[in-house]
Amino acid sequence: MGAFLDKPKTEKHTAHGAGNGLRYGLSSMQGWRVEMEDAHTAVVGLPHGLDDWSFFAVYDGHAGSRVANYCSQHLLEHIVTGSDGFRGDGGGEGEGEGGGGSEPPSVEGVKSGIRSGFLRIDERMRGCLADAASGPLDRSGSTAVAVLLSPEHLYFINCGDSRAVLCRAGAVGFSTLDHKPCDPRERERIQNAGGSVMIQRVNGSLAVSRALGDYDYKCVDGKGPTEQLVSPEPEVFEIPRAPEDEFVVLACDGIWDVMSNEELCQFVGSRLQVWDDLEKVCNAVVDTCLHKGSRDNMSVVLVCFPNSPKVSEEAVKKEEELDKYLESRVEEMMETSGEESPPDLAHVMRNLSTENIPDLPPGGGLASKRSVIEAAYRRLNPQREEDGESEESAEGSTTTHLLEALRQFRINHRGQYRQVLEETLSSIQPPCETESESPSSHDDAAGPPTSDPPQPPR
Repeated sequence: MGAFLDKPKTEKHTAHGAGNGLRYGLSSMQGWRVEMEDAHTAVVGLPHGLDDWSFFAVYDGHAGSRVANYCSQHLLEHIVTGSDGFRGDGGGEGEGEGGGGSEPPSVEGVKSGIRSGFLRIDERMRGCLADAASGPLDRSGSTAVAVLLSPEHLYFINCGDSRAVLCRAGAVGFSTLDHKPCDPRERERIQNAGGSVMIQRVNGSLAVSRALGDYDYKCVDGKGPTEQLVSPEPEVFEIPRAPEDEFVVLACDGIWDVMSNEELCQFVGSRLQVWDDLEKVCNAVVDTCLHKGSRDNMSVVLVCFPNSPKVSEEAVKKEEELDKYLESRVEEMMETSGEESPPDLAHVMRNLSTENIPDLPPGGGLASKRSVIEAAYRRLNPQREEDGESEESAEGSTTTHLLEALRQFRINHRGQYRQVLEETLSSIQPPCETESESPSSHDDAAGPPTSDPPQPPR
């Protein structure tokens, strides 16, 4: 966990489907991370007679992908079989809903089944993910955010710092709450288990206070599973469905690091007025977050209700006009450079960012149109393609090493910042630097940071 590539991997895994009056699409990208540790679940029509129910989830793994992948394959079954109340005790979900002709499950029965399912799978993984040869526990963990949809209710489920947002009547109608160690309730549990919260992390290391897996943080004697340093217990929120419901977005923190709830709802809503392809909408979310500066794995699941925004001729026309305008501005910049060396792509983006460009996608801004700008730039200046890529790669490489140095400090070297940063910087010095440089220049570079590094890895 925590290591970065010199260049992001932008290949995407996508899928889509429909059923029970819903449409869904999803997209995931490895991005700058060395490994892809996210996973997801999308099921329309559940087992055990719950044909008119659906389940969607995103799992954000850390320190490996085994827990996230296992949960994507088995969590739903543990939830559905988690308690007798979930399988039907009557009194809450509406006549004829689920259960294969038996009494429909009550709201409290469903919520109890969800909580039981999380605790059951966490205990199950403790044994089955151990290495059979050497016996140690798998050290990976995963957040989980999900929505379980019945014909009458939405059950939002969260364990960790991934997030779910409901867009209702064109605005944020609900969002889950992130589980962070600094939250007073989470901090109290951590301290009661003998731990501490340092640099906003459990024992100075883990940035989430609830997760599946992470068994190094779940071995305090005399404490139950929900009383450990890291708890596998989810928060479950039940919301009655309404005709005004438009869509639900589930995403890992690689998305939320660079977009707020309101921005993402606005951006998705605007894209649904331009494209009917939900995979394309999800791809746009992932690409935009990459261009906004996210350095994490990125996964997003979009679930649309019948009242979701529809493609509009006016919106499509405005989008086409915006693309043509951006292409013309790129052409003008290239022409004004004359016989001089044409500006690089980064320069073009910086210039455009200072302009008041009308009708940019709300929530996405100029970052969401980078692909259009880049395509125009490559078409007009194909000989600079390799140069531009190498410049961006070199810049990303330097940033990567610096972020990694800061990460090492935050986790392992809280009292030795100068030494750690000096060693890392000395390993990436440009060839043009000479031995005659004054040592004081390195001392200045190794001074204390003025702020936390962006998006520290868990």
